[in-house]
Amino acid sequence: MNVAGRILLALVIALTSLGAMSLERADQPAGDEEIRIGNLMPYTGPLAEFGAIGKAEAAYFEMINERGGINGRKVRFISYDDKSDPTVALDLTRGLVERENVLFMFGSFGTPGNLAARGFLNEGKIPQLFVASGAEELSDPKAFPWTMGWQPSFRAEGRIYANYIQAFYPQRKIVVLWQNDQFGRALYKGIQEGLGDLTRMIIVGVAFDIADAHIDGHVSILKRSGAEILVFAGVPATASQVIRLAADFHWHPAFLLNDAAASIGTALSPAGVENSAGVISAAFLKDPSDPAWKDDPAMNDWLAFMDKYYPNGDKASSAALYGYAAAETLVQVLKQCGDDISRENVMRQAAALRDYEPSVLMPGIKINTGPEDFRPIKQMRLVQFDGRTWQLIGDVIETAFSDAPKN
Repeated sequence: MNVAGRILLALVIALTSLGAMSLERADQPAGDEEIRIGNLMPYTGPLAEFGAIGKAEAAYFEMINERGGINGRKVRFISYDDKSDPTVALDLTRGLVERENVLFMFGSFGTPGNLAARGFLNEGKIPQLFVASGAEELSDPKAFPWTMGWQPSFRAEGRIYANYIQAFYPQRKIVVLWQNDQFGRALYKGIQEGLGDLTRMIIVGVAFDIADAHIDGHVSILKRSGAEILVFAGVPATASQVIRLAADFHWHPAFLLNDAAASIGTALSPAGVENSAGVISAAFLKDPSDPAWKDDPAMNDWLAFMDKYYPNGDKASSAALYGYAAAETLVQVLKQCGDDISRENVMRQAAALRDYEPSVLMPGIKINTGPEDFRPIKQMRLVQFDGRTWQLIGDVIETAFSDAPKN
């Protein structure tokens, strides 16, 4: 059966709230044979390329079930299409809890949908684990003790780029082309915070919509500014377009590209490797299309996994690899739960990860959590594309900052 057949895509999303159903019914006693997990993904709509995260997760759990499950229990992964609509996300989350009786939500994609569902899940004391978003407000255990992120924060990533610019391109003119949503704003804010008093180095900031038909005009404006540094925050398809346009316009700034868009297979190669050479990014996962990992045992396991469990998937997809790594992390949490898979213990074990290393994380990056630390991945590596592979720049960078998330 292909991945699409294994995922329950809610293309018709008129789920009614079953108010009489007790939320506690999903707290499974030790004798239960199934762990029901809810998930939301943009399988359709403008962000559909990230639906590969959910498809890879479904495939990963199929592999786990084939190998006997987790502590003798099989995983039932129920994933719906929310089309990146926060209103739909809340309705679907209610349906997953009240109708599908899921134990917890895992890995749902995007900031708006997760924020929309956060209050409902925290009020019901239902874990909202490893959300696929770098929004800091989704990793605030004091305010929302049932919601935990997974990846580094967008603001922290922006600060990394600001620090790099100050170190290697002092006093140069910067332009920022950023996606006009919560992700883009957060990363842009991190750049501004990282520059501090040097924010004046940013001479132009242009926001674009996900389906913007005027990217060429934006790039033309940025070139005419005379800037020597271009920072991009957006999706891989748009990143590829911007790299190609800059080359067509004979503009060759230092190009910093956000992690989610920095894929050789889905952004740099389509733009032309000769145009992409020199691009800089910050990463926490290995790039599945990077030939540097051709002899890496973990990446060979990834390729074998794709061949067997997700054969229609793109082996070069960083989104699919993200789902694989996130699912691997969740399985570690559930293994730590032993026979106690109550919601309370699931959350407790998620906050008790110690130097855990999912197999496809970049070298030197480890996951650590605690009761007051709901940011599992707090490290990144600066990398630069040499026209063939990503080359590491410096050591592991800690992205944890002392300021608390802003709600």
